[in-house]
Amino acid sequence: MHVKEYNQSVDLYSDNVFRFILKNIRDEERARDIVQDSYEKLWRNAENVNFEKVKSYLFTTAYHTMIDVLRKDKRQVSMEDYQIPEEMHDEQYSDLSEILNEAVGRLPEIQRSVVLLRDYEGYSYKEIGDITLLSEAQVKVYIYRARVFLKNYIGKMDLVL
Repeated sequence: MHVKEYNQSVDLYSDNVFRFILKNIRDEERARDIVQDSYEKLWRNAENVNFEKVKSYLFTTAYHTMIDVLRKDKRQVSMEDYQIPEEMHDEQYSDLSEILNEAVGRLPEIQRSVVLLRDYEGYSYKEIGDITLLSEAQVKVYIYRARVFLKNYIGKMDLVL
């Protein structure tokens, strides 16, 4: 990959990678750091990365960098306070995106990642498996479980609308 292609990859994919990471960790500064680290790794490995595969490389690198950051944080912070309630959302709202973002935020880390890669970024099950180092079957199971949780959390659509 040449400098021009590298710069083009920044223009084409940096916003998507940032949005993906931000949806997962909900911290803009850390998301920016992860995206920057991903592009730094791309720069160091530019000779070995084909421009046609750069999007996949960036998402994979960003995902693994995010996992490393989250694991580091888990070691520093006790996770006993973190619980995911399986309750149904029964308050009446008119902003579906607000409810959906809240529901996605309550998903376990791996389920949130695969749902975002599938539904927000449009990756195939195989591509998600390559990025997350999961089998296609595991990806499908996590997406199914996430969607069931989202359906139960959001509840009936007449309560939302």
